[in-house]
Amino acid sequence: METSRSGSWFSVMKRVERSAWFQGFIISIIVVAALTVGAKTYSLPYGIDTAINYLDNFITVFFLVELSLRFIACDDKRRFFKDPWNVFDTVIVLGSLVPISDTEMILVARLLRVFRVLRLVSIIPDLRFLINALLKAIPKMGYIALLMFIIFYIFAAVGSIFFHHVNETLWGDIAISMLTLFRVATFEDWTDYRNSSFYKICKHYFFGLACLQK
Repeated sequence: METSRSGSWFSVMKRVERSAWFQGFIISIIVVAALTVGAKTYSLPYGIDTAINYLDNFITVFFLVELSLRFIACDDKRRFFKDPWNVFDTVIVLGSLVPISDTEMILVARLLRVFRVLRLVSIIPDLRFLINALLKAIPKMGYIALLMFIIFYIFAAVGSIFFHHVNETLWGDIAISMLTLFRVATFEDWTDYRNSSFYKICKHYFFGLACLQK
């Protein structure tokens, strides 16, 4: 009889943990936690600040209960901690239990409370899929950086050859030319380039091409 009751409770907890309404409720709590973090950055009246602190404590307890429910509803307890997202949630939740006042860990505790917003990633499957895809793409980012370096190097050499006599500050050598191209690509100090002689030459050059096409 006790085994059947425990099995029924286990099945009930599993259904609750996997239900859509429970997942939506968790997402709403995470959003409220994010709003409380943002509210604490303002100077609030004492009453509102106290209410936000009580709400923060409730959110911390709720996350602890929710994590415990997920752990109990898991069929294989050892496999639970093999999932990196479960480990991430455990660190965030347990770190949030650290008191945020009268301790030397006050900064760490506050940061962990801020990072609770990242639990949206572990709760929403599509976000988890996106993060996993980005992590798998990181090794290939090196080849993209290498390709961008080759392109910048080629055009920096061309710019230094053609325009070093026009503006030594921007096109004196290939290193300076690469820095100039990087600043142009990121629109850093674009007004300086607008007033430079290089910009004037390019403007007259393209204006001449337009006239020839007409």
